Amino acid sequence: MTGLLDQRLLFVTGKGGVGKTVVASALGALGAAAGKRTLVCEMEPRGDLSAAFDCGVTRYEPKVVQPGLSVMTMNTEAALREYLKMTLHIPAIGRLGPLADAFDFVAAAAPGVREILTIGKLFYEVQKDHYDLVVVDAAATGHIVGHLGTPVALGELVKRGLVAEQARSMATLLDDPEMTGIVVVTTPEEMPVHEAIELVNRLGAESGTHVAAIVANRVLPELFARNELEVFDLLLQRTLPDGQAGGTSPAADVFGGVELIVRRRRASARHLDTLRSNVPPDLPLLYLPLLFGRVHGPRAVRLIARALGEELGG
Repeated sequence: MTGLLDQRLLFVTGKGGVGKTVVASALGALGAAAGKRTLVCEMEPRGDLSAAFDCGVTRYEPKVVQPGLSVMTMNTEAALREYLKMTLHIPAIGRLGPLADAFDFVAAAAPGVREILTIGKLFYEVQKDHYDLVVVDAAATGHIVGHLGTPVALGELVKRGLVAEQARSMATLLDDPEMTGIVVVTTPEEMPVHEAIELVNRLGAESGTHVAAIVANRVLPELFARNELEVFDLLLQRTLPDGQAGGTSPAADVFGGVELIVRRRRASARHLDTLRSNVPPDLPLLYLPLLFGRVHGPRAVRLIARALGEELGG
């Protein structure tokens, strides 16, 4: 299981609702299964990561959910507290009080301050070798480019001193394709595919961070081989001459249901063809199946991890 999991820092992003949290969780589970000390970090405190592992509330302090795998939820104030303790040796006791208020004021006036703290935390975990792999359930497609560009922007603003050195180090890590990668998650639908294409193009033009892979999630399986599909079409015409589902016989009901799935599969295939033809041809495109039924939580993570492992050749 090489390539994708050999990187140290993976940002998983995608349009809201495409399943990026379960993909990030599955990557983390695969990393741990491969013997890597793995951390999965949720950047926004939505509770999705907690639901994925059914592990209760996740906080800034990493929580072990299975051997070799820990999870955490980013917290900007806690990251600031930790940074001040390590850098300025300010004790991390109680609330930051006036300092936290000052930070909120500065963060509101200078976009990117919060992002540099959160990226700095991830950078710290990799730099200090606390984990072999850090998987980030990152911001959605509309925000990820700005977040990744924060260290460069800060480095241009602050030219000297410790902060400038740290910003340059972060930018170097983010731009190293052997260390850092972005996994773009999409589904075989028009809008998610359009956003994935746009994001890949923007990252190529505006960011030095390497796009490691695109994950097409919830892909319907192919029900028929080509010759079988021709037979199905003939039977469908005889059973449903008007081409509509909901006939008057059990056979018509079955054929009508299958027809809907076939139509959706064909539409999905067209969207995936559009995706493949509008991103670099050497960019890996991994396919994950649609999980039928009410599959969620740890079971969904296990099933997606298994499918993702097969796609990665593990």
